[in-house]
Amino acid sequence: MKLLGIPAFVIFGLLLTASSSFAAHDFGKLTGIVADPAGNPQMGASVWLTPEFAGGRAIELLTDENGIFVGQRLRPGLYSVKVTLAGFMPSVQDHISIGASVNASIHVELDSIFASLDQLRRKSPKPAEPDDWKWVLRTSTSSRPVLQLRDGTVVIANSSRDEKDDQRRMSLELNNGSVRPGSSSALPELLGTAVSYDQSLGSAGELLMAGEVDYDQAVPGVFGGSVASIWLPTGKFGEGPETTLTVRQVRLGDSGRSIRAMRFEHSEQMVLTDQVVLEYGGEYLSGGYVGAVTSSLRPHTRLGMRLSSRWDAAFLVETDPDGYGLRTQVSAEQPAIDALQTGPRLIWGNGIPVLSGGWHEEFAVRHSVGARGQIESAAFRDDSRHQAVYGTVTGSSDANSPVSLLGPLAQDGGPAGFWGTRVVYREKLADNLEVAGVYAWAGALALNGQSLPVLDLRDMVQTTYRHSVAARVAGKVPKSKTQFAASYKWIDGTVVTRQDLYNEAAMAIDPNLSLSIRQPLPSFRRSGRWEAMADFRNMLSQGYVSLTSPDGRMLVMPVERSFRGGVSFQF
Repeated sequence: MKLLGIPAFVIFGLLLTASSSFAAHDFGKLTGIVADPAGNPQMGASVWLTPEFAGGRAIELLTDENGIFVGQRLRPGLYSVKVTLAGFMPSVQDHISIGASVNASIHVELDSIFASLDQLRRKSPKPAEPDDWKWVLRTSTSSRPVLQLRDGTVVIANSSRDEKDDQRRMSLELNNGSVRPGSSSALPELLGTAVSYDQSLGSAGELLMAGEVDYDQAVPGVFGGSVASIWLPTGKFGEGPETTLTVRQVRLGDSGRSIRAMRFEHSEQMVLTDQVVLEYGGEYLSGGYVGAVTSSLRPHTRLGMRLSSRWDAAFLVETDPDGYGLRTQVSAEQPAIDALQTGPRLIWGNGIPVLSGGWHEEFAVRHSVGARGQIESAAFRDDSRHQAVYGTVTGSSDANSPVSLLGPLAQDGGPAGFWGTRVVYREKLADNLEVAGVYAWAGALALNGQSLPVLDLRDMVQTTYRHSVAARVAGKVPKSKTQFAASYKWIDGTVVTRQDLYNEAAMAIDPNLSLSIRQPLPSFRRSGRWEAMADFRNMLSQGYVSLTSPDGRMLVMPVERSFRGGVSFQF
C-alpha cells in the first residue's frame, strides 16, 4: 500500500518517532551541584527528590565526583529536595518548580554542624565604628555609644574586625609548661591538653566552655584538670552580663589526695545615663581538700563617668586580680581557656588552707591624647589579711603541708596594706602596633634584713615602697601574621611580692622580661587553623631571693621564671 507514492511502513515509523518525541517533552529535568560553604564539591551526598503533588514517588540520587546530581524524566510540578552527607547538616529546599521540557538547576550548600555558631561571627554589611580607644558600651537594650568601663588593654594585635569576625568555634591546644604559681600547671614538666567550644543558646545568648587535663611525667596517670564556662546573655564577651564558673582539681603526686578549687562569678553592667556606667557583681571562692576547705564571698564594682569629650574618670573596688584581669581583656580570642587559670589561690599553713587576696580600691582619671593615645593617672590602696609570698623550698619541707610536692608554694606573708599611684601612657602607633609605658610608686613586701633564721616568714618581711617603670609593645607582622607581645618591668629594689598587682593583671605585664609569640602554621584544610605559641616569663631569672625559712632553704620571687609552649588547632 502506498500513500502519495510513499510506502506505508515509512509513514508508520515516522508517526511512532514523532509520538515518542512528543511524549518525551511531557517530562522535565533537574540538575544540581552540592558543595560545602567554601565551594568544594561534595561527592557521595544523598539527594531525595520528593514530589509535592499527589501520586508522586520519591527518587534517591547520589552526587558524582564533581558534586553533581541529575534527575531525569520528572513529572512537571513542585518538588522538595533534601540533601544529606555525613559530617554536615541536612539541607532542604522546598517548592522547586519542574516544568515540561525544562531543565531546571539548583545549587545546594551544606553547612557544617557548627554553622549556627558561624552566623554569630559573620561580618555585618555595615562597617563597624572603630572603638579601640573609646569607652563604648553596646547593650541589648540600647545601641547608642555610652561610657564603657572595659576599655581594653594593650594586647596582642587585636583591633582587626576581620580577625574578630573570623574567630573559631572550637579549639584544641597541646601545651607544656607553667602558667602561674598556684595554677593547675605549676610545674614545668606538666603536659596539658585544653579544648574550648562555643555553643549558641539562641535567645539566651552564648555559652563558652573549656576544659584542660594536665599530665605529670614523673607520676603515671592524670595529675589534674580544670573546666570553665562563661555564659554571655548578650552573646558577646565584654558587653553585658557574664557568669563564669571554674572548677579545678589537682592530684598531689602519688599521695592519693587531691586539692579542689572553685570560682563562681557573676557580673552585670548597668547604663545609668549617657555619662555614667556601673558594673557590679561578686564571686564565690572555695578550695581545699577533704577535711580542710575554706570559702569566701567577694563583691566587686566599677563606676565610670564621662567628664567631657576627652576626659573620663572611674572608681573601682576589686577583690580578685585574676577575675579583674579576665574581665578587662575584652578582646580575648579564647576567654574560656583564659578562665581556666583563674580561681582561688590557696596559702597553706600547718595543713590549713587560707584564701589569698584582699581589697583593692582605685580612682583613675583618663585623658585622650590625639586620635590614638591615652594618658591615665590613678591612686589606689591594697589591703590583705594574708599576703601571698611565692617560693620554692629547697631544703626540708613541712610534712603537714599537703602541697609540698607542688612547685612555687604560696607562703603567708601576713597582713599588709599598701598605698600607690601610677601614670600610664598608651598609644596605637599603627593598626598592628601598640605601645604602653607605666610609672608606679607603690608598696610591696620586702626582706627586713633579719640575718638569723626566724620561726615565721611574716617576721622576715616588711612593707617597703618602691618606684617602678614598665614598658610593653604588642603587634603583628603583616606578611607572616606573627603576633607578639614583649614587656619589661623594672623596680628600684628587691621585693618578694607584686607591686601594683591589679594594673599588671589588666595590662598583662609581668615583672622583669616577658615575651609572648603566636605564629600561624600552614593549614592542610581550609576549615581549620594551626598556630604555634610560646610564652616566656621572667626570662632573665631576676628578682629571686634566697632565705632560710622554718621549712628550710627557700627561694622567693614576685614571679617565677617559666615557659609555656605548644600548638593549637582551631576549627
